[in-house]
Amino acid sequence: MRAIRHGFGAFASVAVLLTGVALAAEVRAAPAPARERPAPAAGEPENFGASCRTDVEGSRVTAHCQNPYPRTDRVRLHVECEQWWDVDTDSAPVDVGPADYAQLTGRCWKEVRSAWITHQPADPDPSAAPAPGSAGT
Repeated sequence: MRAIRHGFGAFASVAVLLTGVALAAEVRAAPAPARERPAPAAGEPENFGASCRTDVEGSRVTAHCQNPYPRTDRVRLHVECEQWWDVDTDSAPVDVGPADYAQLTGRCWKEVRSAWITHQPADPDPSAAPAPGSAGT
């Protein structure tokens, strides 16, 4: 009986030791986190677009947009009303510059069916701009 206990204890100790060694090897093999965000590839589009959230309270809709990117984003709030006779609305476009914040509002007479935001670049892509001093032919 005593030999079985010692054999099981030795087996359990070896299993724990091997698990610890395997775990330590995985931790050492993990790559270090990147310090800088890599630049997008030539054919890949740049990250773009303000981060927006919409809040619906009864018949009123409020959109909160914050732009973390270096290009200006032109946003619009679109509100679709539940009742067929209620007028759906689209807000005027609002430019949200880099590190800027905007709040848009809309409403229905009765219930809101859905609300969403559309995005459009407000300024041309800086990488697509012609070189200074070049003349068009």
